[in-house]
Amino acid sequence: MEDIEDLLVVGGAAPAGFRLPITAAVGINQMKKKNNKLEPSSLLQNSSTHQVPGTQTIFLKTFGCSHNQSDSEYMAGQLSAFGYSISDNAEGADLWLINTCTVKSPSQSAMDTLISKCKSAKKPLVVAGCVPQGSRDLKELEGVSVVGVQQIDRVVEVVEETLKGHEVRLLTRKTLPSLDLPKVRKNKFVEILPINVGCLGACTYCKTKHARGHLGSYTVDSLVGRVKSVVDDGVKEIWLSSEDTGAYGRDIGVNLPILLNAIVAALPSNGSTMLRIGMTNPPYILEHLKEIAEILRHPCVYSFLHVPVQSGSDAILTAMNREYTVGEFRKVVDTLTELVPGMQIATDIICGFPGETDEDFAQTVELIKDYKFSQVHISQFYPRPGTPAARMKKVASNIVKKRSRELTSVFESFTPYNGMEGNIERIWITDIATDEIHLVGHTKGYVQVLVIGPESLLGSSVTVKITSVGRWSVFGDVIEILEESRVVTNPSDKKYTSNKENCSPCFNQQDTCACSEEKNPEPCACGSNVCCIDTNDSYTEAGNDQNPQNIPSLLSRRKSSMATVKTEENGKQKVGMRNVGDRDWGVVDTVLVGGIFMSLLTIVSLVLYVGF
Repeated sequence: MEDIEDLLVVGGAAPAGFRLPITAAVGINQMKKKNNKLEPSSLLQNSSTHQVPGTQTIFLKTFGCSHNQSDSEYMAGQLSAFGYSISDNAEGADLWLINTCTVKSPSQSAMDTLISKCKSAKKPLVVAGCVPQGSRDLKELEGVSVVGVQQIDRVVEVVEETLKGHEVRLLTRKTLPSLDLPKVRKNKFVEILPINVGCLGACTYCKTKHARGHLGSYTVDSLVGRVKSVVDDGVKEIWLSSEDTGAYGRDIGVNLPILLNAIVAALPSNGSTMLRIGMTNPPYILEHLKEIAEILRHPCVYSFLHVPVQSGSDAILTAMNREYTVGEFRKVVDTLTELVPGMQIATDIICGFPGETDEDFAQTVELIKDYKFSQVHISQFYPRPGTPAARMKKVASNIVKKRSRELTSVFESFTPYNGMEGNIERIWITDIATDEIHLVGHTKGYVQVLVIGPESLLGSSVTVKITSVGRWSVFGDVIEILEESRVVTNPSDKKYTSNKENCSPCFNQQDTCACSEEKNPEPCACGSNVCCIDTNDSYTEAGNDQNPQNIPSLLSRRKSSMATVKTEENGKQKVGMRNVGDRDWGVVDTVLVGGIFMSLLTIVSLVLYVGF
């Protein structure tokens, strides 16, 4: 059927949590004509029309980026608010909801396979995300209900009508969904916050622009309000997400530094909640590099940025219409690395773009070797239907695969975390590793740290001693759980040396932080007289991250002057280390010592009395 425009008046969107009658909001197609006979849509013959709306189970599957993940969390939140159960079990669900990605062919192929399985199982199906939005006439979407990327606040209506046996298409609207919709986070400690949709670019290979459209930014006030709300909910990491974070606000008269400063001002000053800035293309941060660097130095902001370069050849960047040169990309990386201690930058590479020569590829390899990025996302070129690059002369597939393997081999030869052994780092723990043994935390530079400890450590900030390093992450032992009342100091006030990336900021005037190589003391961020010390405490080698079972216990063996301290807070055990000699005296200690003194005095008095 034809795409149905919203028919609502005055702004178009229903208030959050309010459902309009579906017939007044979207178009529906209940019957299909086949062989001159009207028959119910084949997908929907098994629909649960006899069940009360809001009592069914929904299988939700998400493909693609963090923005898609956030959309899925919003859809799950609304469905849950109306009584639906969200499940990972496809077979036992009453309806399937698939949130799709159109960036790469493999993602869309996986979506096609899932749709075929759903049709075979005769389950009601709703397809959301970038594929139906950017490719509305796909054969795979025939007879399927679809909901667009800007229509996620109407998912309850679409699901209810689909369960009744109707085919619904809801794709077009010019306003952004509210940020205050109900939300069920995949990780309750992580809020994925979309700051804008669409972009200002016109990359020749990109299909996402067809789906997400031109740049549309949320206001600074609405985003700051959302940040305050999720912090109150107990969120410990906020990921800013968009198709191009750097372009934020250019459509509403503001810019990214204005937004970031406003958000940082709303975060707790103790560093209990961290901000991660999302992917940004080089053109839109070149004019704000110093302001961005200042924000990345803030103790509540991860010193990490994802800046895609895509190719090390200016000729290929021109063919991609990326609107920057390799030299400008280098300026972004060099400036941030110089101004932000411990800065970590991730990038993306597309191998085998149409017209890429051996010389072009060699320039890409040289760029990656020069910077030895700790994270590089390497993709083979996939022609996306409807894009200019799909019409360009392709590089032979065997050459594309060869170049991808070669670049992967170069990247995997790097050892980016060597030298971190023995460091004392503050990390923020927000997840459980896939091996279900380790907890996952990140340093200020967003280096992944795996530790062993109770699940009560989730959502906490701790100091760890790095015991060993792997290719993709490092391993550490928990030393102390940091109290949320402790205020952190901005490390930008510190004078850094050439070994600055190996230092961690201290957390109060008595703490020290350890560097792996620097021997000469220097002022710490907290103002302590000593920053870099030799750490000779023994620790157990943990092996590498390919064999994560060989991990030391929660706390490594400490010197005899150290004692384990366990306390209870809100029913959760806290483990820390402290010097026995530095123990604070409390009321109980004073009473006990006084009692002992009085007992000794009484005994002496009795002996003297008997003697006389």
